[in-house]
Amino acid sequence: MTDVQQIQSIRSQTLAQLDSLRADPKPTYWLDGQRVQWQEYAESLQRTIDWCDQKLAEYEPFEVRSRGVT
Repeated sequence: MTDVQQIQSIRSQTLAQLDSLRADPKPTYWLDGQRVQWQEYAESLQRTIDWCDQKLAEYEPFEVRSRGVT
């Protein structure tokens, strides 16, 4: 698996988790003494998606147009 494929896979899985979370949001609650805040979890998933988008953009070929004038 190439780096690009791995990043695309991470992005796809994270988008699925975020979509599922937004479809059925949960309240903040305590689990084994730890506070679970779904909004913070959703924000961390969004940061992961943003990171993937940034990394994938770095792999995109780009073109620089220039024009010489004499």
